Order: sequence, then C-alpha cells, then structure tokens
Amino acid sequence: MYEYRSMLLRLRGAESEREVARAQRVSRKTARRVRQVAIAQGWLDPAKPLPDDAELAKHLATENTRPQNVSSLEPFRDQLLAWHRQGIQGTTIRAALVREMGFTGSLNAIYRFLRQNAPAEIKPTVILDFAVAEMAQIDFGQGPVITDRATGEVFKTWIFVATLAWSRHQYAEIVRNQSVATWLACHRHAFEFWNGVPAKIRIDNPKCAITRACYYEPEVQRSYADLALGYGFLIDPCPVRDPAKKGRVESGVKYVKNNFVPLRAFHGLAHANEQLRAWVLGEAGARDHGTTHQQPLTMFTTTEQAMLKPLPAVAPECPVWTKAKLHPNCHVQVEYCHYSAPFALIGQDLWAESTPQMVRLYREHELVG
Repeated sequence: MYEYRSMLLRLRGAESEREVARAQRVSRKTARRVRQVAIAQGWLDPAKPLPDDAELAKHLATENTRPQNVSSLEPFRDQLLAWHRQGIQGTTIRAALVREMGFTGSLNAIYRFLRQNAPAEIKPTVILDFAVAEMAQIDFGQGPVITDRATGEVFKTWIFVATLAWSRHQYAEIVRNQSVATWLACHRHAFEFWNGVPAKIRIDNPKCAITRACYYEPEVQRSYADLALGYGFLIDPCPVRDPAKKGRVESGVKYVKNNFVPLRAFHGLAHANEQLRAWVLGEAGARDHGTTHQQPLTMFTTTEQAMLKPLPAVAPECPVWTKAKLHPNCHVQVEYCHYSAPFALIGQDLWAESTPQMVRLYREHELVG
C-alpha cells in the first residue's frame, strides 16, 4: 500500500505514467491502471486526503491478483478431502487416485492441494505460569549410543530430564532403560540433587508411571504412587496427547540433546553422567535463559531451593510393584526369577513387591509368600 500511495502522490504532481513507472520501478501498464482507478475514485484531487490502506486494497490489491491455475486434483476434490479427514496418508491417496481414477499427477500436487484446501488446524495456546517450587516437569529423551571402554559393549541410552518450572534449573541423568525401577531411582536422584522436593511433578503418560492414561482419572502405577506418598509430592499427568502442558521439560530435553550430547566421547555410563552433571552445573546452569533472561542455577540457589519441601529424614523404600499370575507349578515369575506361593492361589493374579533385599507376594493386601 505504501507503493500505491507513493504513485498517487506522483500522479497528483502531474508526473506522466512513464515517469511514475520509472521512479517506482513498475510497468507502465501498472501505472496506467493506478491512474484509471484514481480518476474513477477522485483520488487525484490534491484537496482531498489520500485514501487509507483498506480503501487502497479494496480497489487496487484485488485487481492485481493474478488468476490461479486450476489444480489437476479439482475433479477429485470431494473424495480427496474425505480421505484426508480419515487420516489417510498422501502416498496412499495418490496410489488410489492412480488406480481408480486415472490420476497422473505427482505426490507434491496432492500436498499442495491439501495445504490450500485443508490447512492444518492451529490450536491457540496460553502461557503457563508457575509459583516458586510449585512444579517440576519430567520426561525421557533418546540418549547417545555408548561404547563401554572396559567391556566393549555397545548400548543405547535414554536421558532422564527433570526441569523445575520456575527457575528452569535441571537435573539430568543418562540411563539404559525406562523401567519402573529406573524411573523411581531417577526421581530420588533428582530430589537429592536439588536437596528438596517440588509440590507437584508433571509427567507425560509413560508406562513406568501411568498404567492407564485417561483425561479425568489416569491410573497411576502403584510403585510411583508409593514414591509420591513417601516424598510428599502430587502426581500431575498431562492430558492424553497434549505434551504442550509440559513444554518446559520438552524444551529442556531438546536443549540437552542438542547442546550436551554432540561432539562428546563417552567411555561408559558413569563417565557420561559425570560429564552431564558437570555440564548441568556449569554451562547449562550459568546460561542466560531465553525466556527468563536469567541464569537457572542462580535463580535456583538464591530463591527456589529454600522453597522446596525438605527431604524426608529417612528416604522411603519405594519398592517396585508388579502383577504376576501364579502358574500351575505354584510359582510366579518376576524379572526372570521364580517365587513360590500357596497352591490354592493357582491361576490368580498376585502383587509382587520387589526391593533390593527381598520379594514379597500379596493377594490384594494379604501377604502370601
């Protein structure tokens, strides 16, 4: 609109179409069209104010729109959009159009058509604010592949990341699996690293924590429920398929993966975690955070750490609970080991309580083995 307004000023100054076209670097055809519209609308009268952007766009921008080519997919519009609403992939749609309707266009033509006629729905979001020590957000991310220098073993890893929602200070640990025992141990390590416990823990819906994901009443893994009771925090699962509710740890996982993992050598799991701990307390903790514009470690040590709940005097035992069926041989299998129970319970599901020292078997709340 600024260009159109400049052209109008020149035309009001009695410049010719050739002069306007040369000065504004447009074609004479465009300058002529602007003059014709300006004469029709009375815009060349110096006594009148120049039209606003909306008025200019109404008469000029729409006329400058070039006619669009008709898509080769237009004859198949209804069927294509119906398939798209069903979640069918573009490659499958193209194969069906070729097979059933003689379509000869490319896969890119289908994607272009869908972008124009069925754009992805954009959901509005809100900024979530948290009080000091109110919450930590926790998640796993894929870790590096490590070759143990001592044994030669090559194994995949995961990165456990816990981010305090207020200060953005993190605890991170590289682990070999996402088992219940690992999940519980990482929580304990995070609380000891912070020397305190936040009021809430927001998580996704991993099997090691939530056995049945549900919007209103998620079913918490029994072992994790015991951990929450022992340390005094509330479990706050995200709604199903809504990871944006824990966006701070999502960003934290990406930060660890993109800034710590690349270009480092790891000689074993312990060596990797030594480097990770030093990085969290050094480079990561001392960085200028992109949202708060403060150092996460400084915010934590000066304010948030004192507001966390204190650790219990005696760390809770937090056993791992698993369900196991009593087989006809009067044994249940827990972690590839077998444990006996009374034959009268054959075929029933028992609860196995596993600690580093022993395994107990229960029928509901009754100790049976």
